[in-house]
Amino acid sequence: MSFQPNSPAARDVAYFLHPYTNAKAHEEQGPMIIERGQGVYVYDDAGKAYIEAMAGLWCASLGFDEKRLVKAATAQLEKLPYYHTFAHKAHLPGIDLAEKLIQLAPVPMSKVFFCSSGSEANDTVIKLVWYYNNARGRHAKKKFISRIKGYHGVTVASASLTGTPVNHPGFDLPLAGFKHTSNPHYYRFGQEGESEEDFATRMANDLEQMILEEGPETVAAFIAEPIQGAGGVIVPPATYFEKIQAVLKKYDVLMVADEVICGFGRTGNFWGSQTVGIKPDILSCAKALSSSYLPISAVMMTDEVYQPIAQASADLGVLGHGYTYSAHPVCAAVALETLKIYEERDIVGHVQAVAPRFLERLHALGAHPLVGETRGRGLMGALEIVADKATKAPFDPKAGAGALAYKAAAEHGLIVRSIGDTIAFTPPLIINESQIDEMFDKMHKALDDALAALKKAQAA
Repeated sequence: MSFQPNSPAARDVAYFLHPYTNAKAHEEQGPMIIERGQGVYVYDDAGKAYIEAMAGLWCASLGFDEKRLVKAATAQLEKLPYYHTFAHKAHLPGIDLAEKLIQLAPVPMSKVFFCSSGSEANDTVIKLVWYYNNARGRHAKKKFISRIKGYHGVTVASASLTGTPVNHPGFDLPLAGFKHTSNPHYYRFGQEGESEEDFATRMANDLEQMILEEGPETVAAFIAEPIQGAGGVIVPPATYFEKIQAVLKKYDVLMVADEVICGFGRTGNFWGSQTVGIKPDILSCAKALSSSYLPISAVMMTDEVYQPIAQASADLGVLGHGYTYSAHPVCAAVALETLKIYEERDIVGHVQAVAPRFLERLHALGAHPLVGETRGRGLMGALEIVADKATKAPFDPKAGAGALAYKAAAEHGLIVRSIGDTIAFTPPLIINESQIDEMFDKMHKALDDALAALKKAQAA
């Protein structure tokens, strides 16, 4: 494909290596250039409007033009545009944000450590857990267990936690000491005649067997998203986390809740942990912490985790970990304003009010000939495209069924996420019922278009 000389598309292709993009295909097709946003809509450089049904990357919770966040950033930039938090230094936005997060935590927490992304937060979790176990003299207790299709980031260590198919090949990952237990997707992996509760028991047994095979004295922590996001919006089966946490307690394994996607109202509670019954020892969060207007993330830990870390820092002279931008004052100020907006506008209450319509419209798509399963909680949902509804047989990956639906949605003015043949939806939390209807009307048309394209390809 040729691009106009010196156009934004031509310059993009010439200079920009994009994340999560087929680089060679990008050279041919170029980018969709998004120029501005308003509410739940974004607009490309030709002026076409799209409902942003993924809130960007699961993250722009307050939409794309929240003026209060712009003002909060500007005010802080004018007062103190940057300062660090090393060597006993502090600033008020960081202090206030740490205090607020501790007040909002789903279980009693003691301290907050700030980073700039979900990947950094989970990388920090790994290091702090290793530090914690070294402080307790448990030098072999270092392994992490996550889940197949779990998503926890892309740094070398956090990508080792991640269990999605594209994140390991080519990178020599995962590192040693990172294990992946069964994916709790009942639709795909439940056995004939097996209830959700029995499936959850089998998942917990799988985890226990892995801990025993690795040696309980070597397993430090289990990390899980309350609802798996980038792995396909996998809602845990009934009793799953209750049974998982019983196994962890039995073998003294820490429970880490990855709330990077699920936190701050997405699932219908302030924390996804509250929705699914997780009582974390450590919690990581990011994305909607600032509505993603500026990059910031956090790791919260209980006092039982903090105290050995604090003592080790005294013994060693310093906690040898931190980032230039930990608790960046402008990012912290925007996060504080975001949390104020959530409270003042009762965003969680709004999610609870509109989620029934969201889920009703989502599940109605289950009647479409292409859709095998619909699943979701709060304002987080997905539909799974299949070749045969009765047998759940997927399409041959070469058919690109999910990609066809994704492209057709864009043609109808809707941006979704295709995860293989799963189409995900996590719109801004401010979405209203009429916009929910518009979103799913567009998706229905996109599915019709994808079905027609698939039939045409099969007939050729």
